[in-house]
Amino acid sequence: MKTLLSLILIIFSMSVSSQNINTLPYYQIPDHPDTYTAGTVTARMIDGLGFRFYWATEGLTPNDLDFKLKADGRPILDLMTHVYSMSTIIRDAALKVPHTRETFKKPLSYSELRMLTLNNYKKASDILKKADNLESFNIVFKGTDSDRVVPFWNAINGPIEDSVWHCGQIAASRRISGNPINSNINHFTGTVRE
Repeated sequence: MKTLLSLILIIFSMSVSSQNINTLPYYQIPDHPDTYTAGTVTARMIDGLGFRFYWATEGLTPNDLDFKLKADGRPILDLMTHVYSMSTIIRDAALKVPHTRETFKKPLSYSELRMLTLNNYKKASDILKKADNLESFNIVFKGTDSDRVVPFWNAINGPIEDSVWHCGQIAASRRISGNPINSNINHFTGTVRE
């Protein structure tokens, strides 16, 4: 049964991946803006994160998704879920809407996590590129009685940098599981050698 489920997941993932390969952002980092502002620099950080997440998660197999660096560690799929949840915080701060933890009737699939996370980064980056300063882009955690407002500074050292950390964990985990990331990517230039 587990083998059949894995086979179905692979076929579904390949189908969704082939449909989305040209529509998912961050195959390469977009061209840089002409000017340096708080918004363009932060957007570029998010673009770099998107590029790293794209390639850390590209072409993962069911074996990779279940892989843990150690017995009590998180499997790659759980790391992806965590990164996705942080991408929603970044997205909501950029949209200037209160963040409410998303709950789903069923867990998101590998392809869904990948697509939603990358699109969240793209949306946040596009908004922030137009901002001269970030003072109005607070993180607002929706509460039952009241909201908790946190300055955007915490988005930088919190969900943005934490997500970069986890992309590194995913890349290391997949290398150890026998499926290293594409050797043609260049993190410095944000490009892929063809």
